[in-house]
Amino acid sequence: MTDDTPDLLGGDPNPIDPAITQALSSLPDGFDHFARIFQDEIRPALQAREGDRLAAVAKARQARYVGGGIGIVGVLLGLFVAKMPILAFVAAIVGFGYAGWGGRDVAKLGKEAKTLLVAPVARQFELNFTASPGQVASIYQHHEVGIVPDWDRDSYEDLITGTRKGVEFELFEAHLEERRTSTDSKGRSQTRWVTVFKGQCLRFHFDKTFYGRTLITRDAGFFNRFGGGKGMQRAMLEDPEFERIFEVYTTDQVESRYLLTPDLMQKLVDMEKAFHGGKLKCCFDGGELYITLQGSDLFEPGSMFKRLDDPNRVRELLSDFAAVFNIIDSVVANLRRPDQGAGA
Repeated sequence: MTDDTPDLLGGDPNPIDPAITQALSSLPDGFDHFARIFQDEIRPALQAREGDRLAAVAKARQARYVGGGIGIVGVLLGLFVAKMPILAFVAAIVGFGYAGWGGRDVAKLGKEAKTLLVAPVARQFELNFTASPGQVASIYQHHEVGIVPDWDRDSYEDLITGTRKGVEFELFEAHLEERRTSTDSKGRSQTRWVTVFKGQCLRFHFDKTFYGRTLITRDAGFFNRFGGGKGMQRAMLEDPEFERIFEVYTTDQVESRYLLTPDLMQKLVDMEKAFHGGKLKCCFDGGELYITLQGSDLFEPGSMFKRLDDPNRVRELLSDFAAVFNIIDSVVANLRRPDQGAGA
């Protein structure tokens, strides 16, 4: 039988590794084909960098031991032998600095591994991925609808843009800082930067205009009495579990109930879990839905002290995409309901 002769027995000449199937088995419908994509496209690219990972990890471990030894010995000698605190301080700086230098290759490889994972997954969904996008203009709309605070300095990374079911969307990470100045008793001023928001921002553009503004925030206890802003009232919903977690304010009671179905409410809760974040806020306004979550970074490749081709890396990534798609699918389904009556 030649190489191009069909397999008459019907077997797969390149069966999927059971470890990959097991790792990706918990993904929702529509993601089944990623086991094949990971095995044939993503894993070979990761395996090609495994030697670099091993070298970087070995360097980092050696630097950690050597730097830690320098720091500990230097501190002991400086404090208890030479009686020179400055020597102990310098030794600690040198030791920790050396350890940090040794870990640079691991950090660099982590950024490269992120691209090796995210870029091919994004392509499968016909999405665009930009690791360092510069400023993302829609952050000002997030601020205008009241789900991010004022800031003086900002930075952005991991921008995903694309379309699903006719809905244009973007997802990015923002780090917003505020400059704060304090003055001591002697009149000396000190300026410091304080993080006021660090997390994920999402914007979805629908082909339906929302007649009112509906804001969803985390339950703020006593501060709930301050409401959601001018012209907004507490929304009257029918899901006690959702109301236990979130506070909803709206300018259109009918529309808010129409948009915030139990299914969408559950998808928002699921998104918090998938993104490992918290303090979710979102707002329907105009034809847009804006969402923010504070918390850990998305699209991180995981520990570089594990094999690069571990399929669990892509499972976490696909779970993030699934959470975003679930929000879109739920809102689109609501907008297409035959009993549409929002804003009437």
